[in-house]
Amino acid sequence: MAHWIFNREHEMLRDAVRSWVKKEIIPYVDDWERMEEFPAHLFKRAGELGYLGIKFPEEYGGSGDDLIMETVFLEELAKCGSNGVAAGIGGHIGIGLPPIWRFGNEEQKRKYLTPGIRGEQITAFAITEAYAGSDVAGIRTTARKEGDCYVLNGSKMFVTNGVRADVAVVAAKTDPAAGHRGISLFLVETNTPGFSVGRKLKRLGWRASDTAELIFDEVKVPTANLLGEENKGFYYIMQNFQWERITLAIMSVGTAESALEAAIQYAGERTQFGGPIRRFQVIQHMLVDMAVEIERARHLTYHALYLYANGEDAVTETTMAKALAAEMAREVTDMAIQIHGGNGYMMEYPVQRYWRDARLQPIGGGTTEIMNEILVKRMGLV
Repeated sequence: MAHWIFNREHEMLRDAVRSWVKKEIIPYVDDWERMEEFPAHLFKRAGELGYLGIKFPEEYGGSGDDLIMETVFLEELAKCGSNGVAAGIGGHIGIGLPPIWRFGNEEQKRKYLTPGIRGEQITAFAITEAYAGSDVAGIRTTARKEGDCYVLNGSKMFVTNGVRADVAVVAAKTDPAAGHRGISLFLVETNTPGFSVGRKLKRLGWRASDTAELIFDEVKVPTANLLGEENKGFYYIMQNFQWERITLAIMSVGTAESALEAAIQYAGERTQFGGPIRRFQVIQHMLVDMAVEIERARHLTYHALYLYANGEDAVTETTMAKALAAEMAREVTDMAIQIHGGNGYMMEYPVQRYWRDARLQPIGGGTTEIMNEILVKRMGLV
């Protein structure tokens, strides 16, 4: 749907991405969901089309376009029918590569950002741990300095692209006694001795994504692979959270749209009492309510996007957008299942996947409860 923040170039990209998704992703989503992974060549294909480097500088192989342009790509990708696919590609360009772009030195950008933009190298962002989810300062993975190396020990959980990543941006404590002021970021190549994938995680939703537990056992990382400054990692992580939350809000809107379309189609095809169930007022009102909630979340998300893309303080708006859109997607996909009745509970109907995928949105990237706590502080209520 057209919106004032989008120009002609944005809409041209939208049409191109929509066509690509329709031809090269949607026909294979069911198979990828059963396989619980999508093929790695999809990264290279997206790189060939220029979709992985939309916001990155031209000198590293990107297009140098605005953040709104990348959001268009992510919104259309989210409509592919599998949040696992959208999360894998979106995680690579949205949370894996940005710290390298923003805080890496020239050598690091050439070595890791450029091949990432081409889709020749997959990047993961490893922060979360089993006992430190929303509490980033509570991570236990450590990095002790020994000569020209840092030695990492610990583990990470729920890492998107963790199984097949070529490089991981890893948060570890270089000064364990300093709390959040003692966290640093490291570029860890996954073929480094001591690094291993503990397990590929089985998930309720996002099944086509590659989500893993990572283990670090005396992993030696060259000091040249310290990302940015030592003990500045917490601040680097916080700086990317706004963008991550905007993209999760956009993904929520895209998923909810797919659920609404499926519900409208089903309501027109399913007959009861001599006609399609779409003629019943209760179904009509449910569909209208779904559409209204989607538009409410969409416009708040676009507003937050506009502020953020223009360099304004958008913490309040991005936090609101993430919380609202995530909860909206959960509710809209649930209503879509209700309209499908018993068939909505059957695996052969895609609406069940939209519901399963949407259930992660109020959890990932900061829970709704954490979003509310941020808003409490922003409103001066404490």
